[in-house]
Amino acid sequence: MDMHPPIETGATASRRPVAGVGRVLLWSGGSLWIGRQAGRVERHAHHAVQITLALDASFRMRGDAADWHEHHGAIVMPHHAHQFDGCGHAVVHLFVEPEAAPGRVLLQRHASTAIADLPRDIVDALVRPLRHAHAQRAHDETLVALARQAIAELAGPAPAPGSVDPRIGRSIAWVRQRLDAPLSLADAAAVAHLSPSRFRHLFVAQTGISFRAYLLWARVETAVAAAMAGQSWTAAAQHAGFADSAHLSRTCRRMFGIAPATLVRE
Repeated sequence: MDMHPPIETGATASRRPVAGVGRVLLWSGGSLWIGRQAGRVERHAHHAVQITLALDASFRMRGDAADWHEHHGAIVMPHHAHQFDGCGHAVVHLFVEPEAAPGRVLLQRHASTAIADLPRDIVDALVRPLRHAHAQRAHDETLVALARQAIAELAGPAPAPGSVDPRIGRSIAWVRQRLDAPLSLADAAAVAHLSPSRFRHLFVAQTGISFRAYLLWARVETAVAAAMAGQSWTAAAQHAGFADSAHLSRTCRRMFGIAPATLVRE
C-alpha cells in the first residue's frame, strides 16, 4: 500500500496509509472521486456502476479471479466484489447510480462482464478535460460538469432502458434530502404512497438493493464528501446520519474497501 509521508504526533512519528489525496464531489445520481496517490484498497462491493480512468498511468483491478489485470480505464458493475490498486498514480473514479438514466444504459450495455476494460483512445478522450481541470484546481461546479459529461459520452445517445418507478424515484429524492435525520422504511413508503411491505418489494425490484442497504450507501457517500470538503470525520458521520464515526468506518470499508481516514483532502 502506498504510504503518506510521516506525520509527527508528539515525540512519535507515525506513518499513515493513504488511499488517495484529492476531492470527492456529489450530485443527484452520481459522484466524482479524483486525485493522486491512489493506493491499494481492500476487496469490496457497492451499489453504483463504477467508471475508473487513469489520469497519468495505468492501474490494476481484480474481481473473483486471483490475477490482477492492468487497465487505463474500466467499468465495474454494481454489487460485484472487486479490488483496486492505483499503484500510487492519479485516477478518476466516477460512480453512477443504476437508478439514474446513464446508469441504466451502462448497466444494460456491460451487465455481462463484472469488470469491463475500456479502450485507450476512449479513456484518453474522456480524461483529457478532467485532467486539465484538476491540474488547474477548477471549481467544484466545473469538475462536476465535466464528470457528468464524461459519463454521458460513455453512455452515448441510447435511451435509458425504462425509467425507475416514479414512486421509488420520489422516495429516493426524499431520502437524499434528509440523511442527517433518522429514516425508516415506513417513512419512505409513506412518501411513495405505498404500504411498507409493497414498498419493500418494489424498492428491491427497481434498484436491486434493499432500502436499508441503499440508505447506508447514500449515507457513506455523503459523509465522505462532507469530510473531503473540510468537516472532521466525526462531524461528517453525524451529518450523514451515522450513529458514530466507527459505524461510518465499518460501512466505508465494506463499500469502498478503505478506512475513511486514509482519504486525504487535497
